[in-house]
Amino acid sequence: MKHAVIVTGGKQYRVAEGDVIFVEKLNVEAGETVTFDQVLCVVDDNTAVVGTPVVEGATVTAKVEKNGKAAKVRVYKMKPKKGYRRTQGHRQPYTKLTVEAINA
Repeated sequence: MKHAVIVTGGKQYRVAEGDVIFVEKLNVEAGETVTFDQVLCVVDDNTAVVGTPVVEGATVTAKVEKNGKAAKVRVYKMKPKKGYRRTQGHRQPYTKLTVEAINA
């Protein structure tokens, strides 16, 4: 089974063909195809190619399933005996991808 390590959104992801991953939001619509060219490592059944820092000519192709927002995270701040209370919510946007091919 072929695996690769890619970089997107400042994070590294270990992916294989057919994997579904959630990455930081990309500016693409659902149904489009995305190609990642920052591939740090490609591992096949018996060979491994590690880049310095990236593997030359290696790409990972993925299909965008949807763009969405994660569950809400509540941020609550309080200072006791001072009457200070603040509640803030945050929903991190994401892009859901299905990895189609690893080309090395």
